Amino acid sequence: MDVRPADILTMKKPHPCGARTMYVIRAGMDFKLRCTGCGREFMVPRNKIERYIKQITRNISETENPHHQT
Repeated sequence: MDVRPADILTMKKPHPCGARTMYVIRAGMDFKLRCTGCGREFMVPRNKIERYIKQITRNISETENPHHQT
């Protein structure tokens, strides 16, 4: 699964605050995520979180030209 920093993940199950979307801060063997509802940051192992991801939303301008510097 191709998850990158700055992606927004829509999850199958909600966070305890009720939000279903998470912002990816760091991606690797672990994900560092920030809940978009309450702002809590937490680390989760990749193999545990991948099965709960419903959709990945990526910023369009990043994918068009990732090496473009402004």
